[in-house]
Amino acid sequence: MAQPVSEHLLGLIRPEVRAQRPYLVPGARKVPVKLNQNESPFDLPSDLKKELLDTFFQIHFNRYPDEQPGRLIAALEERSGVQSGSVIVGNGSNELTYTLGMCFIHPGDRVVIPRPMFALFESMIKLHGGVPVGVAPRSDLQLDVDGMIQAIETHQPKLVILATPNNPTGLAMPTKDILRIVKASKGFVVIDEAYHEFNSEPSAIELLKEYPNVLVLRTLSKAYGLAGLRLGYMIARPEIIAEIMKSRLPFMIDRLAEQVGLLLLRHYSVVVEGVRSMQKSTLDLTQSLSDMPGVEVVPSQTNFLLFKTRFEPGDLLDKLANEGTLVRNMSGYPELEGYLRVTSGTDEENKAFLVALDGILKS
Repeated sequence: MAQPVSEHLLGLIRPEVRAQRPYLVPGARKVPVKLNQNESPFDLPSDLKKELLDTFFQIHFNRYPDEQPGRLIAALEERSGVQSGSVIVGNGSNELTYTLGMCFIHPGDRVVIPRPMFALFESMIKLHGGVPVGVAPRSDLQLDVDGMIQAIETHQPKLVILATPNNPTGLAMPTKDILRIVKASKGFVVIDEAYHEFNSEPSAIELLKEYPNVLVLRTLSKAYGLAGLRLGYMIARPEIIAEIMKSRLPFMIDRLAEQVGLLLLRHYSVVVEGVRSMQKSTLDLTQSLSDMPGVEVVPSQTNFLLFKTRFEPGDLLDKLANEGTLVRNMSGYPELEGYLRVTSGTDEENKAFLVALDGILKS
C-alpha cells in the first residue's frame, strides 16, 4: 500500500505557497458560447495559417530555441518605437509578472496596487513574501490617484503596479494620472497594458524617455488573439532589462510561438482590423445591455464589460450556462460584489448571450 504524504513533508513547502490557491478559472464548462476569459473571438485567418504551415516544416524541433528570441524582440522593439535592448519576451505576460517578483520583492516588502486588480498580481506578491497594499477605488470604480499617492508616500515601496485599462473593471487611466504616480514613486512603477490596443489614451511607453522607473507589460493574448500560444513582453530602459534578464529562465519561448508572433507583426493590419471589430462589438453590447431594464453596465475601454442585475451573480451565471453561454462571476473581488463580466464575442455569440439574458430577466 502506498504511504500517505506526511504533514512533515508538506510542512517543508514554503508557507507562502501553501497559503495560496492555484489559479483556476471557475465554472469552466462545455458550452457553445464562451465569453468568460476576455479572449479574442477571432482565430488566425486561414491564409496566415497556410503561411505558418510553410514555416512549420522548416522548424527544427530537436534544437533548443534561442535563450531570447532575437528576431521577435527586434520586431517588438520596432513596433513599440523603443531602442534596442528595451524588450524581454516571456511565456505570456503572466510569466513576466512572476519574474518581477523574483527580481524585486524581498519578504516583508510592501507593494502598492489598486483594487480591484487582476488577481495574479496579488498572488505573485504574496508568493514572494511581499505584502500587497491595496488602495480602494472611487465610488465609480475609477482608480483613486490621491489614495495611491498617499500609500506610496506612507510605505515608500520599491514596486507600484498599475493596469490601464484595468482588468477587471475595463476602465483606463488618463496619462496625467499615471504621470502623477510615476513622479510620486521613488521605486519602480509597473504598468500592465494588456488591453492597450483598445485604449484611446497614449501608451505609458512614452514616459520611458524621461522616467527610468517605468516598466510596461504587454501581451499578445488579447488584441493579437494568441491566448493559446502564450506570448508577452516587458519594456523598460535597457539597463533595467539587462538586470531583469538575470532572473529569467532561458528557452521560455518555443520556436513555433516565435514564428506566430513574427507572422502577426508582419501582418499587423490583421490585428488592427480585429481590434476595430472587437471595439464595435463592445460598444454594441454596451448599448444593448444598457437598454435592458434593471441592468447596470460599467463602460469599458477593453473587449469586456462588467454588468449587474437583480439576480444573485452565481445564480445568474448558472442560468446563463444552462442556456449555453458562459460569463464570469466577479464577486470574488469585494469591490465588485454583484457584478458579472462578459467578453464581447462575435455578433452571433453576443446575440445568443443577450437573448438568454433577456429571457432570464423576464422570467
